Formats: sequence, C-alpha cells, structure tokens
Amino acid sequence: MTVMPARVIHLSIERNWRDVYAFARRPENMASWASGLAADLRAEGEDWIGDGGPVGTIRVRFAPDNDFGVIDHRVTLENGMSMDNALRIIPNGDGAEVLFTLLRQPGTDDAAHEADAAHVLKDLQSLRAIMER
Repeated sequence: MTVMPARVIHLSIERNWRDVYAFARRPENMASWASGLAADLRAEGEDWIGDGGPVGTIRVRFAPDNDFGVIDHRVTLENGMSMDNALRIIPNGDGAEVLFTLLRQPGTDDAAHEADAAHVLKDLQSLRAIMER
C-alpha cells in the first residue's frame, strides 16, 4: 500500500458555514472561484465535464449533497488518470473553515507540489472574497 504525502490547505471565512457550503458545492459556481478545476463545467448525467486546459477534457463527480459540508470530488483526466480530492466546509464559530487536502501525486517534484499548493490557496482565497462580500 502506498501512502501519498498530504498537505491540508485551509482558511477561515467570515460567513456561516452552511452559506459557504451551499455556494461552493454547486459545480456551476466553481468557475467563479476554483480556477484549478475547469473554466466551464457542464452536467452530463451524474458527472460534470469541463475543459482542463493542457490535460484535455476532464470529468468530475462530486459527493452528493450532505449535511456535513463534504464537497469531495473525483477528477478523471482524458488519459484515464483519476484523482480524489477532499474538500470540506466546517463550522468555525459563526463562520466557516474551508479545508482542501492536497495529495502529492506520484512523479510530482517539489516545485510542482508547491505550485499546486499555491494554486489551491489562491482558489480558496477567491472563495473567501466572494463569500465575504
């Protein structure tokens, strides 16, 4: 069994966690804050399809709506490679804490992993800016 190194990237948002979850869990809202996912997701059955840029078309399947703030999702690349992403919105006082677990994929060097982490943080900051307006 191989365990990949993990990094939890998180930040606080001054807005009720349920409001943050309700907004962030909607795939059609992701283009406004999750630039690392895809610019334009469109529904196709249980999946969402989008342009993943240099990796081609991506297929995303999200966890069903739930009462726990879980927005986990599986991203499948055009070449068949899949990545499971853990994204959670949890209560933090009167606000929310947003947590993304970044797993270091095999073959990813230090620089690429740092760039991935910076990109995730940028996306979470975009979500915060939208939710705190």
